[in-house]
This record gives sequence, structure tokens and C-alpha cells, in this order.
Amino acid sequence: MNGPIPPAINVLWFLPTHGDSRYLGTQEGGRAVDLPYLTQIAQAADSLGYYGVLLPTGRSCEDSWVIASALAPQTERLRYLVAVRPGLQSPTLAARMTATLDRISKGRLLINVVTGGDPVENGGDGIFLDHGERYAVTDEFLRIYRALLSGKTVAHDGAHFRIEDGRLLFPPVQAPYPPLYFGGSSDAGNQVAATQVDKYLTWGEPPAAIAAKIKTVRALAEAQGRTLSFGIRLHVIVRETRAEAWAAADRLISRLDDDTIASAQKVFARMDSVGQARMSELHGGRRDRLEISPDLWAGVGLVRGGAGTALVGDPETVAARIEEYRALGIDSFILSGYPHLEEAYRFAELVMPRLPLAHPLPGRSSSSNMGPFGETIAGDHRPALRVSQS
Repeated sequence: MNGPIPPAINVLWFLPTHGDSRYLGTQEGGRAVDLPYLTQIAQAADSLGYYGVLLPTGRSCEDSWVIASALAPQTERLRYLVAVRPGLQSPTLAARMTATLDRISKGRLLINVVTGGDPVENGGDGIFLDHGERYAVTDEFLRIYRALLSGKTVAHDGAHFRIEDGRLLFPPVQAPYPPLYFGGSSDAGNQVAATQVDKYLTWGEPPAAIAAKIKTVRALAEAQGRTLSFGIRLHVIVRETRAEAWAAADRLISRLDDDTIASAQKVFARMDSVGQARMSELHGGRRDRLEISPDLWAGVGLVRGGAGTALVGDPETVAARIEEYRALGIDSFILSGYPHLEEAYRFAELVMPRLPLAHPLPGRSSSSNMGPFGETIAGDHRPALRVSQS
């Protein structure tokens, strides 16, 4: 079952509220992730023309709602993809938070529905539900949450929530509510996606695996009389040549030792997330099998949970791989790179002009010192414009 190819795509960046570095798995090259640094990244993403930014969630992260609230007034167009957590929040409280942040950001809120796949972290938050129960909570939560944001008064008596006279007094800007993003690779997750959300997200896997996931979820949605759009979460390592890009990938994990990899893989193994299991299976914790598909590298996943793969190559190669995913039906690309400030510029400058973007890149100003021309030569004249020699 082949779906339509999106005519254009949205590209989002990532705010590393859990830490940033030039090397994975070590404090060397580590960078303080405070509000001034996150503001730099958000303002860079805004000025470079990214559609939005994803803020991660979990006990390893600064709270995404607080950070988004602090950064939204510092940006103009940038959207913020912020997590609601069924089981951690009541649907009524989450709806009020959503409506408020959508209003104060003037309609720039996107919602990432996160069920959570680490039983140990869940226990630390007071959640003691198995995999199936968590998705049942998510399904019930979203039915209430969507109804409230749509302006309905809710009376609900279900397996997990009881609501009497639930309603919002102040609606969101976006109607009926900010777009709902959701990722889940299990059968239960796929069913929630098909019945409840607007955009299904997947972590980066080889194109054939992504095609199969899209086919499954699209069929489930069509059985419900619904249509979905699709997005993918990837890292990117782009340089002017392929050799430089692969050298940068090697350098990113050059400080990793085997003990650190083993400790990370032990944490991933305790999770009951099907998506995390799929990420771990791509490399098996081994350094010698990291290119899992042409130009798709799993080195990040040796020590990073969640999205663990990166597109690696020169600008033409990375753009071509993105085009392959677009041809499968993906219209949203949530990207990141280490360190996140510099790599936001690198990807925007080298790759984004080659992509069919649904959101416009910033236009060149008519002001004499605002165009991208480089440093003035000898304080006298601008560099000559050179056509690509490819």
C-alpha cells in the first residue's frame, strides 16, 4: 500500500536539554547546557529557517514546558515540539498547559505524546504499569485531552480516568488543537497512532524498515477512516566531502571505551520499548557494524537512548538520503548534530537549500551588510561569488 509522496517537507532541529558535547560518552568536550546556550540554539534555528525544535523529556532532561516557555518569547517563527506524558499528567492539566503555551507562543506549539519505555525511570516517577497498560492509559488520556482542547465539556468514567465537568475556559490558538506527534513501534503503539494522533514518528532505520512501518500504520489509520502524516528522527553529520563526514563520525565516538558502551547497552536492555529494541538491534553494541544502510550510521546509538542513527555524508549525499525517506511518505525531519549550535548552522547552510521545504528559508535583506557574502577582503571589497565546481 503506497501512499502519496509529500510535495514538500518540514525540517526541525533539536534542543539538547540533556547535555551537549563534541564527543559521546565522555565529559571531554562537554558543554554547559544552560538557558543562554539553549537560547543561542533556538535563535539560530529561528533565523536559519528551521520549522521548529524538539525538546526531549525524561529525568535526564530539563523540563520541556519550562524551557519552551522561556524560549518562545525569544524567537519569532520557531515552533516548539513539547511532550505531554500520559500517566504523569492528568489530561485536564495537560490540556490547560497546552492551551496556555499555544496562546503565549501565538500558535507555535506542537505536541509530542510520550508514553515512556523505561520501567526504572517510570518507577521513579510513580508509574508501575506494564507496556500494554501504558498504551491503554495513553489512548484514554488522548480521548479526553483532544475533547477538552476541541472545546467540549467532558464527563468521563473510564478504567484510568474519571472526569466530571472537565472543560477549558481559555482555548488554544490552533484549532482544534496543536498537532499531535507520536512514536511507538509496538502493535499497541501503532494502534494509538492510527486512532488518535496527527503525525506518526519513527526513529531512523533503513528505508525498507521505515517503509514497512509506514505501510502498517497507514493501513490501521485507513481502517479507522483516518489519514496520518509521517515524520522521522535522525542525527546528521554533514561535511563538504564524504571523507570529512565519515572522519567526523569516527571522531564523535573516538573517546568511547568498551565499558561505557556496555553500561549503556545494559540500560537499554532493561527497557520494554520496542522502538529502543529495534535501535539496539541495528548495531548489537558493536563498533564493527555501524553503517547499517548506505550512509546511515548507528554509532550514536552505542550510548544514546532513543534516536541512535545519523545520516553521514557530503551535502548531496545527505539530501539524497532525505529524498529517499520523503519518497516513502515522510514529510517531517527532526534532526540534530553534535554540538547542536554549530551543526544547526552547518546543516542549514549546506543541505537545506537543496531540499523541497514547506517552510521558507529567510530571504536576503537589501541592506548592504546583511547578505551571506563572507568577510570583506582587505577591508576593501567583497569576495567574488563562485559557482559550485561539482
